[in-house]
Amino acid sequence: MTTSDVHEGLAVAAIAAECQSVLDTVGTVVVGRQRTARLALAAVLAGGHVLLEDVPGLGKTLLARTLAQALGLDFRRLQCTPDLLPADVTGSYLYDPTEREFSFRPGPVFTGLLLADEINRTPPKTQSALLEAMQERQVTVEGHTHPLQRPFHVLATANPVEYEGTYPLPEAQLDRFLLRLDVGYPPADEEAEVLRRRLARRKEEAEVTPVVDAERLRALQAGVERVEVDPGVLGYCVDLASATRRHTAVEIGASPRGSQALLLVSRCLAVLDGREFVLPEDVKECAVAALAHRLTLRAETWSTGTTAVQVVTELLGTVPGPASTR
Repeated sequence: MTTSDVHEGLAVAAIAAECQSVLDTVGTVVVGRQRTARLALAAVLAGGHVLLEDVPGLGKTLLARTLAQALGLDFRRLQCTPDLLPADVTGSYLYDPTEREFSFRPGPVFTGLLLADEINRTPPKTQSALLEAMQERQVTVEGHTHPLQRPFHVLATANPVEYEGTYPLPEAQLDRFLLRLDVGYPPADEEAEVLRRRLARRKEEAEVTPVVDAERLRALQAGVERVEVDPGVLGYCVDLASATRRHTAVEIGASPRGSQALLLVSRCLAVLDGREFVLPEDVKECAVAALAHRLTLRAETWSTGTTAVQVVTELLGTVPGPASTR
């Protein structure tokens, strides 16, 4: 594949076929979870990062690792702990006595897909070390800027039910994640299938063969730019985001980055379905994952048990969609 192929992108039908192969490959290891895997892949196609927030033991790490393998990306896992330092993420300069000079030793962020496991267990100073990497695809250490691999994606996990010894992600950090996804408990038949597959492979680790590589993924991402967005659908993205700012339960609504997340991910969902245009249903499919984590609820709202997910779900039922679609 030539450089021009990467920049011009691929036909939507070709992207859809290869992405389905990626999802099928992930499905050989990750039982069920089709919705979560589909949205995570859509976020990667959009060039974004994903926060997987759910209780331990539901396969978040397995999903991230298997997706990285299927996409042919270098994979590094960073276990976040309270004593983790920013240099443990970005890397640092170390003195080399044989060369009599300082040389840069890259940290785990220098990879294709970084799994930041239990990101809310590391303090804000270390969390912020990821901000530049996630937004600018580079890190700056001691005044020197070092570019990261392309593509570069972060899949972070967080435990939403245990708060002792954790540091909640600030709004600016949450806003850098294109989507926040949950995994959920599997139904009994899927849980039994997990056990059967573990017995069948006779080992703990599960490996898959890469479907694409990093260069091919860049071409897939470039191909998403072929997708058209009707003005009515674009307006629907704006209306949903702006409605969060007027909701009585919300203190701070979604910024324009939220409406942009709706637009970018809905285009990728259209591509996964083999379409060169976006439907309102694509926007609705990703709305909760793209907007809920960007909302700050009023203090009195918590006493009623209302959640940000419920707010976005309510708005999907009240904000009118486009007057006409294809």
